[in-house]
Amino acid sequence: MQEIKKRRIVLASLLKPVNDTRMFEKLGVSLAREYDVHVIGYEGQVPGGVSSISLHSLKPFRRIGIARVLRVFTVLGIVLRLRPHVLIICTHELLWISLVAKGLTGCRVIYDVQENYALNILHSPTFPPLLRAFVAGLVRTKERLSKGWVSLYFLAEAGYEKELHFPGKRKMVLENKVRSPQTSTRRPAPNRESDTIQLLFSGTLAETTGVFVALDIASRLHAVDNRIRLLIIGYCSHAGTFQKLQGLLKDKPFVTLQGGDRLVPHTAILDAIQTADFGIVSYPPNPSTAHSTPTKLYEYLAYRLPMLLIDHPDWVARCAPYRAAVAFNPEDFNAGSILQALKTGPFYTVPPHNVYWEDEENKLFKAIVHVLI
Repeated sequence: MQEIKKRRIVLASLLKPVNDTRMFEKLGVSLAREYDVHVIGYEGQVPGGVSSISLHSLKPFRRIGIARVLRVFTVLGIVLRLRPHVLIICTHELLWISLVAKGLTGCRVIYDVQENYALNILHSPTFPPLLRAFVAGLVRTKERLSKGWVSLYFLAEAGYEKELHFPGKRKMVLENKVRSPQTSTRRPAPNRESDTIQLLFSGTLAETTGVFVALDIASRLHAVDNRIRLLIIGYCSHAGTFQKLQGLLKDKPFVTLQGGDRLVPHTAILDAIQTADFGIVSYPPNPSTAHSTPTKLYEYLAYRLPMLLIDHPDWVARCAPYRAAVAFNPEDFNAGSILQALKTGPFYTVPPHNVYWEDEENKLFKAIVHVLI
């Protein structure tokens, strides 16, 4: 009997690796059960056991330069060659080529809105201050125009329904929840008197994600109890931020940096979560993250890692039912009382729920079927 050919789906990004947590591990791995899935991004190490997904790696390029523009056309060439039934673009930079791809191949286009890009540009140091409003305006204009050819918008945050109006009714929230852990090998809680106390800051290393806040509070805690250790693990894409971080770490031997200017496999981050005692979530107040939920919050909850959590009302409320976190205010930080709260707990008196990707997966499959009709 002739094998039924699966419909083809291409997921594409410009600044994400082919092993990106959301694009590959969540969307890609899920869809590969039913579809012929191809992922386009820059080179990255892919975990074993996922041979059903075809990868198309882009050559390295500088984040600001002509090569970045040229890679957009490289992506277009790959998409035209593959002729997918559905093209899922995971960055605003591919919106224009998605229009071309739809015109030439007839594919359906889904825009996976992973960030409020215009707001991020306005409130981050990526672009010079004089250019931010102009660039943000261009991005938002492009997104508004995309309603003419995008079939569906995936929103990575429920809060984007409040912030973003261009998707109209053609939207679906697919939150950045975490796949259910296959195994969890959390180490025992530290002995109050003898063991080191391992803190963890994981994910994107940037001022807007709170890496400097985390370093500051870890230093204050270490001044009270020298058993405190901090592991900072993740990737820093901004050279100035990385240099500042390196400078601050010179006199802090209790802090270990893993990654920095190099990508870190997501599996390494999950390993670090399972061997840490407490995770730090320390995003400073910023309009670009006001209605967002950090992916690490889902990860720490899923692996039942107690948290030192900045006093963001929505995040504190999400953690409260499980006693998952000790909240702090960086402007009024009492290291002694915080340390006592961390040592005494108790944490996770109720198992967390509504944090797993499997809840979103069902919505994903329904969305693809709807788009293909």
